[in-house]
Amino acid sequence: MTRALQPHHIELDDVVLRPFVASDEEAVAEALRDPDVLRWTAGTAVIRTPADRRAQRWLGPRLDAWSRGDAIFAIADRTTDYVLGNVALRDVHRVPDQAVAAYWVSPAARGRALGARALDAAARWAFAPDGLGLHRISLDHSLVNEGSCRVALRAGFQLEGTMRDYYVEPSGERHDSHLHARLATDHLPAVAGS
Repeated sequence: MTRALQPHHIELDDVVLRPFVASDEEAVAEALRDPDVLRWTAGTAVIRTPADRRAQRWLGPRLDAWSRGDAIFAIADRTTDYVLGNVALRDVHRVPDQAVAAYWVSPAARGRALGARALDAAARWAFAPDGLGLHRISLDHSLVNEGSCRVALRAGFQLEGTMRDYYVEPSGERHDSHLHARLATDHLPAVAGS
């Protein structure tokens, strides 16, 4: 049985991690126009949805994710509140004291270490006793998605191994995937801006 989570905000220097709201649809639509965001993070159901409805299909389940036990953060510009990306902790406590992370950053916001900073901040909060009290957060990515690997490593998620033919693209193409994880007891990474 999943338990509801209390929505949370995390402030960094130039961005805020906050729950998604319905008015984020335009920013999500812009992100979903990027082939890499679509390919690696949108999911088959979103890709198969007509392009003019993809953002609504992607955003819908995330609006009430906290009540369903998933900590889904929008990475929003601190000044404009425009969504620049996403960092998610899902399957929280499905396995005791663990969760699975995922993330994306809009093309216009890349090159600022936003993904790594947001992932690190979400992990620090999730490990804290007054956060989620987790011990382990894992994530995986296709080996072809080298940018995701850089984000994971920079945020202190150690490479644990390769899962053969684990990632399946919506086209049916299979890729080996890296498995990364970070433990509450791991040395804290030195991520700029965290």
